[in-house]
Amino acid sequence: MSSETFEIIELANGDVALRRAGERDDPLVRIHFSEESVQFLREHKIAIAKAMLEAGIEAVQNLGELEPEPEAFEEELEPVNHTIH
Repeated sequence: MSSETFEIIELANGDVALRRAGERDDPLVRIHFSEESVQFLREHKIAIAKAMLEAGIEAVQNLGELEPEPEAFEEELEPVNHTIH
């Protein structure tokens, strides 16, 4: 298990991001809330983003227990939004 340290930051554009502590490189993950979501969440935006990031980290830690996903279709050329769940 890695002992690497990460930090949750708020970017200048209001996005919440996860990056390696002390690094200024591009964040590993960015969360962008719509204006409607920001208005709804108000001061709870960071807490919600933190919960989302923690859930993602936990999911990554459990990857070994998950079944592999089928490979993407090679003929797909343009990015398409897919409903995952």
